Amino acid sequence: MNKIDNINFKGERAVIRVDYNVPIDENNKVTDLTRIKSSKETIQMVLKNGGSVVLLTHIGRPKGIDRRLSCSVILNSVSKVMGQNVIFCDETVGDLAEDAAAKLKPGQIMLMENVRFFKEETKGDLAFAKSLSKLGTVFINDAFGTAHRAHSSTTLIAKFFKQKYYGKLLEKEVNSINKVIEDGKKPKLAILGGAKISSKITIIESLMRSVDDILIGGGMAYTFIKAQGGLIGDSICELDFCDYALELIKKSKSIGVRMHLPTDVVIANSFSNNAKTHVSKIECIPKGWQGLDFGPESIQKIKPLILNSKTILWNGPLGVFELDAFSKGTIALGEFITKATSNGTFSLVGGGDSVAAVKKFGFFNKMSYVSTGGGAMLESLEGKVLPGLKALQK
Repeated sequence: MNKIDNINFKGERAVIRVDYNVPIDENNKVTDLTRIKSSKETIQMVLKNGGSVVLLTHIGRPKGIDRRLSCSVILNSVSKVMGQNVIFCDETVGDLAEDAAAKLKPGQIMLMENVRFFKEETKGDLAFAKSLSKLGTVFINDAFGTAHRAHSSTTLIAKFFKQKYYGKLLEKEVNSINKVIEDGKKPKLAILGGAKISSKITIIESLMRSVDDILIGGGMAYTFIKAQGGLIGDSICELDFCDYALELIKKSKSIGVRMHLPTDVVIANSFSNNAKTHVSKIECIPKGWQGLDFGPESIQKIKPLILNSKTILWNGPLGVFELDAFSKGTIALGEFITKATSNGTFSLVGGGDSVAAVKKFGFFNKMSYVSTGGGAMLESLEGKVLPGLKALQK
């Protein structure tokens, strides 16, 4: 891994690919600064070691130039986080962009316009990547959230630099995933939630080679129960994957991985905060009712499992935490992982819903690491080599 630690950037202009694809409200205000803050360590290291910085990012999925998705919208937020005035260039490539970059003095930062205003970016156009490379003398990738995309600014650009490095955020992300897959202490626990088993197939199979326990929550638990002959009422279920669920249960037993499913759940007669609710055995849910959260018995059963684990991956909530009536399971899970973490367990949280849950319920700063890249993290857990990381290998 080519790290930026102890690199002398004097006289260098670092092109840093960051992931500033942040949420923006109707008043053009950035509502979550997490991704911008996550890039600060890398940027400051370059500046302190004598360099200047050119930032490349995308926002949204524009089809051509869309001023609502201009990087100028986030400029003030980036300046505030960095603690200095960040220069904005309303070009991305070309003579004007190159001239603006060339005029940067040591210690200065410039944010370029949205790279996705050019269709060549997502197509992985080599000529566009070469144009981007002319903005600097060294390349640093610190955008883990896009490292699984072979786009021009995330992957192909690295071809044009002899000096190319992992940013500090990218380094932390890779090290955190390696702890789950390879380096972490045992027993290792993977908590997998979400609605569909179909989206987690390769992850479950891959994790079986690394972890000791797998806790299944969320909507996909009902596919496992249905596959074993249980009655799940109107709960979400992927009938086409029932046979596969049985195969996973069989495989886990054969290799000694313990698979845990809820025994009781909170059921409701509609998908609403105002629905009537009851606690039911998960295999005995009546018609007209659907399971939407872990029940009290299941919550208590997972407590010792979590507290005894030394490495924990959390990907997916246990229930429909967006509705207060069905958030108890996810909140309890967060509390248990928080306690385990405070006792020395390494906890990695990743995936959009899990990250949203730890932010909503105040667990964000109580986990060992919260990943900034949903898709990239999942592909890493599947054992795939991410194009953005491969491109940094000399």
